[in-house]
Amino acid sequence: MLLARKFIFPLMLSVFSLLMSMSLTAGYSIYSGQSPSILTITLNNDSVIYIYPDYKSDADGKVFIFSFRENNIGFTLDPGEDTEYQFQLSGFEKGRTSWEKRGFKEYTSLPAGRYTFHAWMRESSGKVRELAPVSFIIRPLWYFSRLAVILYFVLFFLLSWVFYEHLDLRYARRQYVLEQIINKRTEDLIVEKEKTEALLANVLPKNTADELMAKGKATKIKYNFVTVLFSDIQGFTKIAEEMNPEVLIDELDKFFFHFDSVVEKYRIEKIKTIGDAYMCAGGIPEKNRTNPVEVILAALEMQQYMNRLKESSMLQGMKYWDIRVGIHTGTVIAGVVGHKKLSYDIWGDTVNTASRMESSGEAGKINISGTTYEFVKDFFVCLHRGKMPVKYKGELDMYFIEGIVPALKDEQGSPNNRFRFKLQLIKLEDVEEAVNKVFSEEAPPDLYFHNLYLSKNINSQVDLIATAENLQEEEYINLKLAAIFLITGFISDYDRPMEAAFMLMDEVLARFGFEETNLIAARKIISNSFEDRRESVADDILHDARYDYLGRVDYIGLTDKLLRERNEHGIVTTSQDWIETQKKVLTSHEFLTNTGKLLRSVPLAEQIAGLEVYVK
Repeated sequence: MLLARKFIFPLMLSVFSLLMSMSLTAGYSIYSGQSPSILTITLNNDSVIYIYPDYKSDADGKVFIFSFRENNIGFTLDPGEDTEYQFQLSGFEKGRTSWEKRGFKEYTSLPAGRYTFHAWMRESSGKVRELAPVSFIIRPLWYFSRLAVILYFVLFFLLSWVFYEHLDLRYARRQYVLEQIINKRTEDLIVEKEKTEALLANVLPKNTADELMAKGKATKIKYNFVTVLFSDIQGFTKIAEEMNPEVLIDELDKFFFHFDSVVEKYRIEKIKTIGDAYMCAGGIPEKNRTNPVEVILAALEMQQYMNRLKESSMLQGMKYWDIRVGIHTGTVIAGVVGHKKLSYDIWGDTVNTASRMESSGEAGKINISGTTYEFVKDFFVCLHRGKMPVKYKGELDMYFIEGIVPALKDEQGSPNNRFRFKLQLIKLEDVEEAVNKVFSEEAPPDLYFHNLYLSKNINSQVDLIATAENLQEEEYINLKLAAIFLITGFISDYDRPMEAAFMLMDEVLARFGFEETNLIAARKIISNSFEDRRESVADDILHDARYDYLGRVDYIGLTDKLLRERNEHGIVTTSQDWIETQKKVLTSHEFLTNTGKLLRSVPLAEQIAGLEVYVK
């Protein structure tokens, strides 16, 4: 629009002015030549044009030019005695007129166009001669001229373009408004979705919430190793009768808020609260082997919190609250119940037994079943109560938790490094199982070498060599984590396996509660292995475990699988070149630990000889 205002419209006005000036001006040309015997041309019975003797005809393309108003034209010829005339106006008449005595011919209201006036004279002797023709053009009205028509087309195009630009601008503005509305509503939906997800995450486990949002329902799952905790307030009914309801609810909310923070710390799933009862379970929805220990650690923190409140209340002469805790380990079914008001719950005999453990306990005590005792006896001091009668269950072994084993706690009574090491050893089994599952379910079929078989072999070799080399406990944990994740990156990114391994390690270790220090140390060991850099005994052990296949009897078959794998991933090498490369690897490689050297079952010379046979 700005271009049209500045340049196009002024140009159009100039052209129109030029056309107007041209249309209002009559013009004619004067030529040299012989007398045509046509003396004058009369225009509109007013203007007279004299034809001079030197006029030439239209043979040279020379014409008179008249305006559209000068369309009444008369031609006067040289009169002669006994002379007859015949006329024809080419472009207007198709034939000649008849012979007549009058030497004047007039045409009125001639339309715009190009004409040639012809005249013939017949003398009394009968001789006929043609006079020199006169050509002329009557210009059309300026708005019918060729230039005007072209200008019309240009103007139509410009108007169409302006109209299109206007529509396009309106459409763009409307689209912008619609996009703003859509973006605003999308943002609102995202906010609401996040609120819904956060609400569901508070009510349901994440995996269950994701499945519910994706499918509209959640599958009930059986868990074979779950530890269920029940707790309730001792004498709550009597307290409720004597206490103001609002104060009662506030106190309960304070207790349960603290319990929620404790179970979240130990990755335990809160199930529900019923009045003064609090129920949670470890080992769901993320299966793990450490849930009995973690549930008891949570129970101890709950107990310590209530004891602190009890001491404070006693000093102030106020009534105090005391809780009983019951714990049992076994099989449960977990799932969502309800269609509108959803609730995540667990069922099974394990739940009933845990409830009986709580009701059979004592105020301020943590009562566990004999089953749970078998899984935690190495971590906690347990006081055997003998076989106690349980409703509908008969007599069951029960134990009171007295605290952490002295060798496993610090001066404050909290778990020490030795405790954490023993617990991490159990967690390693969970991590290794989770990684093996990734290999089984996600590894592509063209991983002929870097597969589950190699991963298991590296882990077993690390265990064997680390034990034989008397590796320190803290170093062993980090080394074992590095070994578990060492080749996992080949599953998702063959070109950048180290970075892919780090990503998987971050995801898995966060689920099993490993500390950031373990993550950093394991990353360092993996990085050193890929870059062939050795800075510690752990690096040497992982090096020997990774290249253990170089000294084994199945080396030829394994190296062939590695060649096939590399070729299918775009790292093409001929068999002959590969054999030469492997000879160099075998010759330059050496095992770094004494145990690694002892474990080599096939000497170097035999491996090279086997390669020679393989080539042939």
